[in-house]
Amino acid sequence: MNNQHQIVKTKLPDIQKIIMVTSGKGGVGKSTVASGLALTLAREGYSVGLLDADIFGPSIPTLFKIKDEERLTVMEKNGKQIMEPFNRFGIKIMSIGFFIDEKQAVIWRGPMVTNAVKQLLIETEWGELDYLIIDTPPGTGDVLITLLQSFYVSGAIVVTTPQQMALADVQKAINMLQDNHIGTPILGVVENMSWFTPTMHPQEKFFIFGEGGAQKLSENFNIPVLTQIPINELICQGADKGNLKVIFEDLNIKLAFKRLVDAVINHKK
Repeated sequence: MNNQHQIVKTKLPDIQKIIMVTSGKGGVGKSTVASGLALTLAREGYSVGLLDADIFGPSIPTLFKIKDEERLTVMEKNGKQIMEPFNRFGIKIMSIGFFIDEKQAVIWRGPMVTNAVKQLLIETEWGELDYLIIDTPPGTGDVLITLLQSFYVSGAIVVTTPQQMALADVQKAINMLQDNHIGTPILGVVENMSWFTPTMHPQEKFFIFGEGGAQKLSENFNIPVLTQIPINELICQGADKGNLKVIFEDLNIKLAFKRLVDAVINHKK
């Protein structure tokens, strides 16, 4: 048997589980889902890290209000330069956005991008973590391939919205994760923006993006729907102001993320 192209994956010894949040489609709220998952795990008492692997469009610095004037600490460990992550709400956070101006375009080719992601993952002082949540860029390109083929990933969460336009691209991501050369278990699908419910009227539901998207994916690929997350004005306000904790003031959103965390915790891998 020819082992010339055998994939060798690295296991990070101090991190118990790496959970990847992905989608083949941009604009589905993937970064918000990843951040909400990390926040809920931290609130449950787990030690959590959050890696923003979206090199071209990092959102995590904005979501957690980590501005340009705050500089990362770099220390030497075993003869190597290691980065100290920022800590917000008990979460250790790392992003390429900490190194560049938010208005600056990152004009890098594939090899530079993948090397940067590897550095962010390996050269960060994560310490001992129960969970490292990785917010990946949209699509099925270099970053996703590098992470999946280079590191042991405990499971992937696929984010979609209900409308048909999102489903075609999300299916590509699922097919990639199920590829024999990738071999990453899919924990399930998260349907984000499932409906709009005003905070002052929690019993009302407006299906502004349609219905049933996640359920169709579940049936087509035999993977579970982990949770449906509604949208309301608190999410937008919290994201813009860098105070995502405010989203948990809405009971429906809090329960949706609690269902997601329970599914992650109960996944056996």
